[in-house]
Amino acid sequence: MYSVDWLFLPPHLCFINNLGTMKQFTISGSMFRMWNSLPLVVRAVLSGCLVSSVGIFTWGILFSSFLVPWVIFPMIVVLWVFWRIFSGNWGSKRSAEIRKEHFRLTRLKPAVWKWGLAGAILFVVIVQTSFVITFRMITFPAARFTADYKALDNFSAWAAWAILIMSSIVAGICEETGFRGYMQVPLEKKYGPVVAITLTSLIFTLIHLSRTWALPILPHIFFASVLLGILAYKCGSLIPGIIGHSILDVFDYSIWWTDLTGGFTRQTIFKTGVDLHFIVWVLIFLLALFGFLRVMRRLNNDQVSKTILHGGEPQFSH
Repeated sequence: MYSVDWLFLPPHLCFINNLGTMKQFTISGSMFRMWNSLPLVVRAVLSGCLVSSVGIFTWGILFSSFLVPWVIFPMIVVLWVFWRIFSGNWGSKRSAEIRKEHFRLTRLKPAVWKWGLAGAILFVVIVQTSFVITFRMITFPAARFTADYKALDNFSAWAAWAILIMSSIVAGICEETGFRGYMQVPLEKKYGPVVAITLTSLIFTLIHLSRTWALPILPHIFFASVLLGILAYKCGSLIPGIIGHSILDVFDYSIWWTDLTGGFTRQTIFKTGVDLHFIVWVLIFLLALFGFLRVMRRLNNDQVSKTILHGGEPQFSH
């Protein structure tokens, strides 16, 4: 029999400890071998989905159970515990290095911080401008986009904003940890970054199909995930992506998924013609995309290779 501290069963993440340790779960050797016999792709996908779901599910339960803005305070504690466990600082010492590797770097050189944050901001601009351009070409389905978030209509403006911001932070931390960390990292090591980012983005897109707003913007979801995957890989860290993802979701919630900022009311160019508004947003999108690619190249050539790479493999020091 094997004894484990945390039974998540992700790849390389069965938290093994000494036999007889208190407060542990036990699983049969056959189950353990069965898990390890699964293809790496399957284990990586299951791991990423499960890790990301831990915090998101907890936030959903807290919010739906109490429906008060004060639930953000216990959720802050949950996120702190989530961070400590999955970054390898808490839990079994035998699995700590693997968890640190999957969580990527948490201490970055100043240059990586600078370019990583620049990439995160440009990521937000790219995705938001892509929404504007899309919904100038097709009619914005407002009812479909706001259907999942009607509960916020029952709160005052300050409370709705507090819940919105916490929801964005939860998604940023948990989804980046699960998808760009625990799913993408083992795939990168086995198949390289292109396959890892592509497969992770496909799963990320499929996971979001449960949302009423997802279908009209499936290409955007995939594209956003690819950008986040590149950002995580080039920085060697999840932190810039967590920041960018969280900021993006604040804009998404406040502009597209709720009416907190008044919503999107522009008509399509098929009614107004190609106007200055449309041209400006297209130019902003192209400039932001160009800037993002330049920043990633700068990270790759000037920063990451000098700070976190040794012998071609990332060194995950925390």
